[in-house]
Amino acid sequence: MAKSITQAEWEEDISAKILNFTRNELYLDLRFMDIALSSLTWKRDDTISTLATDGEFLYYCAGQLSKVFKSNSRFLNRLYLHSILHCIYGHLWLCGDRSRGLWDIACDIIVEYTIDGMDKPALKRPLSFTRKQVYGRIDQYKNTVSAPVIYNTLFNASNGDIEKLQKEFYTDSHIYWPKEKKLSPAANNAMDKWDKISRQSQMELESRGENEKDGAKIFDERARILKRQRSYSSFLRKFARLNEELKCDPDEFDLNYYTYGLSLYGSLPLIEPLESRETVKIQEFVVAVDTSYSTSGEMVKGFLRETYNILADKNSFFSGCHMRIIQCDNDIRMDLKIKNKEELLHVLDNFHIIGGGGTDFRPVFSYVNSLLEKKVLKNLGGLVYFTDGKGIYPRAKPAYKTAFIFADNYDKEKVPPWAMKMQIDPLHLHHLERNGEYNGYKES
Repeated sequence: MAKSITQAEWEEDISAKILNFTRNELYLDLRFMDIALSSLTWKRDDTISTLATDGEFLYYCAGQLSKVFKSNSRFLNRLYLHSILHCIYGHLWLCGDRSRGLWDIACDIIVEYTIDGMDKPALKRPLSFTRKQVYGRIDQYKNTVSAPVIYNTLFNASNGDIEKLQKEFYTDSHIYWPKEKKLSPAANNAMDKWDKISRQSQMELESRGENEKDGAKIFDERARILKRQRSYSSFLRKFARLNEELKCDPDEFDLNYYTYGLSLYGSLPLIEPLESRETVKIQEFVVAVDTSYSTSGEMVKGFLRETYNILADKNSFFSGCHMRIIQCDNDIRMDLKIKNKEELLHVLDNFHIIGGGGTDFRPVFSYVNSLLEKKVLKNLGGLVYFTDGKGIYPRAKPAYKTAFIFADNYDKEKVPPWAMKMQIDPLHLHHLERNGEYNGYKES
């Protein structure tokens, strides 16, 4: 006699079959995403009306799932992929100090823009007038557009426009996204897992060499991480200055003469090794931090964390290194003098963003110039400015090396030609803040 099942068990069985069918539909068009499509465990939650994810589970409402599948299975394909792309792009873990409501809208817009740009029958849907308008503005950007870029543009939108965008692009629920600024161990593990899955999926796409056009659209936001990577350590060493350091120089020391003297005269070497040598290391430099509203505290701390890692390398800095951390929006808000890595570590553990107004880069340069005139800075290797790029640049080239380190995309044409440029991905800045290890910088 067959075992009877409850109504709940029957609904869960039907839901599993629907989700499995949906996943297979996507797999047929996106074979390189096999790992990603299979990385969420299905879990029932009848309190939601759509899908939701926390990076580990894909939550569904059994009754709503059946209704949507019967009426519009293609929308279910888009919905499933929509949640997967949030995980691939790391949207769940990158809100930080941003407004949660605007961040949700920005993430939904970039995911829907990606899906609508793919030529897949299982994902096609007519574009509304609102979507055409939004996508047209996105296409005007010269650089790759990501959620942080869209988020910044939403600050200038009216409440009516925000509400319209929210209704137009709402797809899945973000109820399970981490709400705390400091991620829990479970959230950190999920973030790490999807970082690996994303890279594996992109490698699979490249190895297959098929559907390259549509597949590339999925990884437009992440591809820039992997292209032209250059470690921040190598970049920062451009600010090194030649100087003497008390250390034996093996290049100027002939061991043959030294040992010959010892054998001839006993304890008296024929020639002593040089006690100093010229080395290329960093002696003085300034780190300026843009504290405008669009630069989050977590990203700033991640950037400073990497700077600390390099400072801790005895091969990069002189023992008497002098470092200054300046916070500035449209005026100087803080200036900290750092004389050793212990002081820098203390600053990182107690760091808080000061300011929050508009961005003007000129006050920092005027302030540093005054420090040079007063001989407070005597061997300045250069100035590193961490910013979102939306500010007023100085026209005149300073007498010292300058690099702008950008949080996400920026307008390259507005950056002065005399400045060095480097772009950072927000996802890995969060990795930096958690474990201090990262090489995901690219020089522009």
